[in-house]
Amino acid sequence: MKNTAEQFAATNKANLQALQGFTAQAFSGLEKLVELNLAASKAVMEESFGHAQAVLSAKDAKELLALQTGLVKPMADKSTAYAQHVQAILTGSTADFTKAVEAKAAEAQKAFTGALDNLTKNAPAGSESAVAAFKNALTASQTALETAQVQAKKAMETAQTSFNAAATQAADAIKKATTV
Repeated sequence: MKNTAEQFAATNKANLQALQGFTAQAFSGLEKLVELNLAASKAVMEESFGHAQAVLSAKDAKELLALQTGLVKPMADKSTAYAQHVQAILTGSTADFTKAVEAKAAEAQKAFTGALDNLTKNAPAGSESAVAAFKNALTASQTALETAQVQAKKAMETAQTSFNAAATQAADAIKKATTV
């Protein structure tokens, strides 16, 4: 029994370390998004002041109209580039996180199965039916977990595809609007 308790303790410690790693990964992705947003905000602010100064120094309405018209296309291009950066960060973070979770889940399942096998070997005589019921319940829960993981992965893929399509449509619409 002591060996099984040690296995469960080691598994819990490994799971806590994995959680710490997952959290660090999530914060890394968030950090990248914050850095991108700060850089984009700074650039927009600088460009806005530069544009405002140019507008204030315009000599006539024709020059003012040209300045205003000339602002639209670069803004559209930068918006598209920003969306692509966000998409790249989210895609990379999600893929890394998913791989790490899947690997850890497989490792944890293997460790838990080993501990359960050890526990069943040391079970008292006459408890075979209870052990079999417990194993069946665990197998059912593992199957449900695997099904949920597959569905979550499909949902992420569908969301990613939808995001890509929306970004492409938005970029196309902006290009059409600025070429008219």
